[in-house]
Amino acid sequence: MNERGDVSIEQTGLRTPEIGSKGLKGGALGFLSNVVIGVASTAPGYSLAATLGFVAAVVGVQSPAILWLAFLPMLFIAASYYYMNKADPDCGTTFTWVTKAMGPRLGWLGGWAIVVADVIVMANLAQIAGLYTFLLLGWQSAANSVFAVTLVGVIWIAVLTTICVIGIELSARTQFLLLGMEIVTLAVFAVVALFEVYTGFGGSGAITPSLSWINPFAIQDWSALNSGLILAIFIYWGWDTTVTVNEESENSDRTPGVAALVSTVVLLAIYVVVAIAAQAYGGVPFLIANQEDVLSSLGTQVLGSPFDKILILSVLTSAAASTQTTILPTARTTLSMARYEAIPDGFGKVHPRFLTPHVSTIWMGVLSIVWYVGLTLISQNILFDSLSALGLMIAFYYGLTGFACAIYYRNELTKSVKNFVLVGVTPVVGGLILTWALIQQVITLSNPAEAYTGSLFGIGAPLVIAIASLLLGILLMLWMQYVSPAFFRRHTQTSEPDILSKATHHRNR
Repeated sequence: MNERGDVSIEQTGLRTPEIGSKGLKGGALGFLSNVVIGVASTAPGYSLAATLGFVAAVVGVQSPAILWLAFLPMLFIAASYYYMNKADPDCGTTFTWVTKAMGPRLGWLGGWAIVVADVIVMANLAQIAGLYTFLLLGWQSAANSVFAVTLVGVIWIAVLTTICVIGIELSARTQFLLLGMEIVTLAVFAVVALFEVYTGFGGSGAITPSLSWINPFAIQDWSALNSGLILAIFIYWGWDTTVTVNEESENSDRTPGVAALVSTVVLLAIYVVVAIAAQAYGGVPFLIANQEDVLSSLGTQVLGSPFDKILILSVLTSAAASTQTTILPTARTTLSMARYEAIPDGFGKVHPRFLTPHVSTIWMGVLSIVWYVGLTLISQNILFDSLSALGLMIAFYYGLTGFACAIYYRNELTKSVKNFVLVGVTPVVGGLILTWALIQQVITLSNPAEAYTGSLFGIGAPLVIAIASLLLGILLMLWMQYVSPAFFRRHTQTSEPDILSKATHHRNR
């Protein structure tokens, strides 16, 4: 803080920028900014509110155990991001790394999966932001209006897209505000709920926390364990955003990777602590009965009116923060793809003043609005089914990244036990678990009974949407192969010799 009381750039986690090789503002983000972006991307408040009740319905009081168990494959994949970013801090992340390790076609499809997943989830995030804006204001009639909620959701997308265009520093500052509000409200809820339970003022179904809650071996039903893991794994999705802003980060080949690992640990702490507090106060039957939004349902009982509004605020800020941090990775993935000539070069333009990928960012905002409004007009059931298909895209590109890490570093794995375990075994295990999750999701989503819309072509609508997205991606890839064949002639690569034993280069690219 200077003499006037202003907060310095260093104190906010922002750094003096340099223009990198792609024209982005290199060195603009510090470690704390990276972690904030990574945690905010997962929308922890909303993710818990919308998932905890369903997990409880499957595994009962072992929900906290499932949440920490689901953390493990995400930690393993985060390790692969760390090591791949160490070798090549490119904002294309999965697209770039899989291209080098496994070939341009798989790399292209990995990048496509990121884009599709982010566009699809934007509709859900925008809808939640619109709905909870009215709930926070106590305007129930507007909250019940599809038109009003959609309109405000579109406004949220437009505003946050504009922030992303204006600059990465403004995006980071916005995330500090939104995530700060979210974590404070979740912490207040957890502390008050546990205090009331231990002092005998919990809800009618309150139960005293037990260490057995975090013991996954207490789950006797293997099918329940599988189902719970599938539900919980994907609430960690989003931490990889911190690596997609690597070219705008200080020490680009180290800071984003470390921040990715730290982000998953922070998420673990948030999820387990809040889950224990919610379960202790309300009991499992209450969580199951209020599956659509556990936290807001508990808010009035735990905090009383008007303080129960802070949990609504938590979900709102969670959705808003994640909306913004969903725009960031998509824009940078397509920027990198354009620079590699894998998609039209217009997506590779960087704003001369703001030093952001403004064309890709604007396109992301526009496509998200079109997708959101279009599906809402057609049927909200199809909108919900598209969200069910998200897990397939996430499992696909996360799993690819895990496998790519071991393949890319294959010549280094036998040089030490550390390399073999951390760079080889760990990413591959993470990739295998995500592959298992993908297969389980395909089996589940093929059942029309699991779909809001029901059957399309004899199978569940979510699987149809996923297959259609894949086919569209393949068609676009073949078209790009025709108009831009050079990218698809690239050969696979391996890491530089002994790169893992070399000092970090602290590159700002």
